[in-house]
Amino acid sequence: MIQIREVSKNFGDVKAVNNLTLDIREGEVFGLVGTNGAGKSTLLRMLSGILRQDKGEIQIDGQNVYEAEDTKSKIFYVSDEAYFFANSTPKEVMQYYVHVYPEFDTGRFHKMMMQFGLDEKRRIHTYSKGMKKQLSVILGLSANTKYLLCDETFDGLDPVMRQAVKSLFASEICSRDFTPVIASHNLRELEDICEHVGLLHEGGILLSKDLEEMKFHIHKVQCVVPDDMRETQLLKDLEVLQYHRQGSLLMITARGTRTEIMQRVEMAEPIFCEVIPLSLEEIFISETEVAGYEVKNLIF
Repeated sequence: MIQIREVSKNFGDVKAVNNLTLDIREGEVFGLVGTNGAGKSTLLRMLSGILRQDKGEIQIDGQNVYEAEDTKSKIFYVSDEAYFFANSTPKEVMQYYVHVYPEFDTGRFHKMMMQFGLDEKRRIHTYSKGMKKQLSVILGLSANTKYLLCDETFDGLDPVMRQAVKSLFASEICSRDFTPVIASHNLRELEDICEHVGLLHEGGILLSKDLEEMKFHIHKVQCVVPDDMRETQLLKDLEVLQYHRQGSLLMITARGTRTEIMQRVEMAEPIFCEVIPLSLEEIFISETEVAGYEVKNLIF
């Protein structure tokens, strides 16, 4: 289990991570989403022991991470911009990781390289961005670490490869003690694979919930209410995150179960009413708008 307690990290005057507390349970795919500059990459670097937090505590399986060789052997970090030794080949990189990770499976590495159609003897600097991403994932899975930290893993992968990586993650969780943490801007990709989602904003955590629970407690309602008085009362009765109208159609995003929301809407005696489930992307937009990060504020 990963435990993060009141962690902060500054770069000069910039607060990259601000008093963040978060738990990541074992054996589930954890999605880390957030606005630009929310601190996702900085958090992953601290979890992997590359950076040291200025304040707070980070523990993995009850042990501190920074400068802890035994703890780091449980973690493989796939960065957004993968670094490889100059002029190296995948085979040479593999030979290096064999000495770093005691459980590295060379047979599996060779097998996956063949399955992904990657040449082990080709210089990595001649690989495309997507091929480098594939190589990083192959190295990460071959290392057989308990935790795999991925920063924008799906960026640069074509649809077939994205699906292949998701399938590999799912297979790993079923076959061994494995917990991937995936930071991404691609919310649609995370929605397909993640069981739990943490939403970062301005270095802090806005929410951390099971994805299904999150969808269960937030809904979008489209309705037509007979008069202004009932509409005003309805907006007071609901825990509204956002609303707007198109003509006579009122569209409300509100917290609550479908049953709770429908009971309140029916009290307004609507002419028309429909409840629509929200995607992770829509939930993200709603939650960040509540925090003051609105699309309309970014348009000049």
